[in-house]
Amino acid sequence: MKKTITLLFMALMISGLSYGQFALGVKLGYNANKLSTNLDSVKSQFNSGFHVGVWAHFGKRFYVAPELLYSMSGAVFTNEGNLSTNDWKQKITIGSLDIPVMLGFKIIHSDVITWRVELGPEASFNINKKVSDENSVIGPIQESSLSSMSWYALGGTGIDVLFLSLDIRYKYGLNQLIKDVENYQFDTKNQMFVVSLGFKIFGKK
Repeated sequence: MKKTITLLFMALMISGLSYGQFALGVKLGYNANKLSTNLDSVKSQFNSGFHVGVWAHFGKRFYVAPELLYSMSGAVFTNEGNLSTNDWKQKITIGSLDIPVMLGFKIIHSDVITWRVELGPEASFNINKKVSDENSVIGPIQESSLSSMSWYALGGTGIDVLFLSLDIRYKYGLNQLIKDVENYQFDTKNQMFVVSLGFKIFGKK
């Protein structure tokens, strides 16, 4: 998997050089996600996490921006059954390697400030997965129930001021993150709000 990710990122960078303008930087930020479920008895709440990684930027008014990020996200599921013995509560923690490829357009563009809008796909590899029971009742979700890879659709906006950038995005999961749970049909997809602060370390954006 690491080899595939490296080759994909290198190919994007090499092909992007043809746009004639290139920048490279780092970013970190906050994300809030919620794992939706179609079960009335199982409740989920928003979870706070973080992300950190690198970004590249190819192009002028229209641009391509691939990124390589490590993200922490998760959820707490609570089952409200008719009997107290069914009232399980489980916490899910996921560390993922994310590769978004954003396509964008600069609405305002100058040497000092830029306002951007962008959208694109993201491949997310769940490399660290943990499920823990938060009370005395053992819940049905296992680490093996969590998908090893997810696809997302992203959309958002960003502002660049000199070498700093602020990005605000929304991520919507395209496939189920939780599957093969005994006696439950979760139909669970991840939704996430992402706020990032970036620092340009090379090139012109």
